Amino acid sequence: MTHAHTFDTRAGAVRAWLYIVAALMVVTLIVGGATRLTESGLSITEWRPVTGVLPPLSPLEWQAEFDKYKEIPQYRQLNQGMSIDEFKTIFWWEWSHRLLARTVGAAFLLPFVFFLWRGWIEPALKWQLWALFGAGAALGAVGWWMVSSGLAVRTSVSQYRLGFHLTLACAIYAAIVWIARRMTGAAPVLAPRRIQLSAVGLMLLIVLQIYLGALVAGLDAGLSFNTWPLMDGSFIPSTERLWFETPAWRNLFENNLTVQFNHRMVAYLVWLLSIAHLVDVVRTLKGGPALDWALTLAGVITLQAGLGIVTLLYLAPLGLALAHQALAIVVLTVAVVHAARLMRGRSNVGVAEIQRAAGPAR
Repeated sequence: MTHAHTFDTRAGAVRAWLYIVAALMVVTLIVGGATRLTESGLSITEWRPVTGVLPPLSPLEWQAEFDKYKEIPQYRQLNQGMSIDEFKTIFWWEWSHRLLARTVGAAFLLPFVFFLWRGWIEPALKWQLWALFGAGAALGAVGWWMVSSGLAVRTSVSQYRLGFHLTLACAIYAAIVWIARRMTGAAPVLAPRRIQLSAVGLMLLIVLQIYLGALVAGLDAGLSFNTWPLMDGSFIPSTERLWFETPAWRNLFENNLTVQFNHRMVAYLVWLLSIAHLVDVVRTLKGGPALDWALTLAGVITLQAGLGIVTLLYLAPLGLALAHQALAIVVLTVAVVHAARLMRGRSNVGVAEIQRAAGPAR
């Protein structure tokens, strides 16, 4: 077996491991979305990273867990009189989300240690992966920080902390997919720096849009202003309604109208930029994998925009809202794969050279 073949085999194993971790993160993100949408996130009122793996196993343990939930404002103000069977339903959502998070951590750490021991990871990549593990550990702590915001005074978690928690999770996921994608043996794509940067810019804007969506979810802002394309009677609501909170910056995070308006406007911007990027790729690169991914990206963004409108008009029912959140992950995935592939190639090339290279098979 040649050295090159051995290296390819090892790199392939590392890449497959990263994709498995990314897939587990997708499941965790979707279950986390369902936990939020079913208002189940406060059903477990303690953070026990190790012993919390085991759920209640007897009627006495279930009653003890239920009694802890009865002490928080969400039960007293919203769920007074809930039966223990109803409590079990929301408990299982939160417990499943936490179990999946632990599974992601183990699925990352254990193979990582093995690959380090075998020397299968390049030094530069090693530190990137350690940074990702540290970010993942911080994500768990941020998750509890988020939950704790709804245990004393509020009946739901803070939208600030929810937004930070979701955005950090998506950033970690995007980084894993980016690293795995850049390890592929596919031929680099020749593209001008303009196209490379626009792909990266779209990816970052999508992350911002996910954060804005988390604010909408945290405030239940999707349950108000359920018309489209008008909002509060006009395409752009009045300044007085958008900025009535003081200080003004609070409107960006606490005013339902402003939060939903921002989410709409950035959605329009993402869609327009995806179309502009697609047109630029068509005119410059003519064909090849970059065109395939640019077309796919514009397509899933269009689908996501349409699904978001339908979800809004129907007052965000669980099925539509969860599909909207899941499709956001698909949009982010396509954007990351597209940008990572483009950034592997040279940018200091002329149009003629790019067009000559557009002919080979995909």
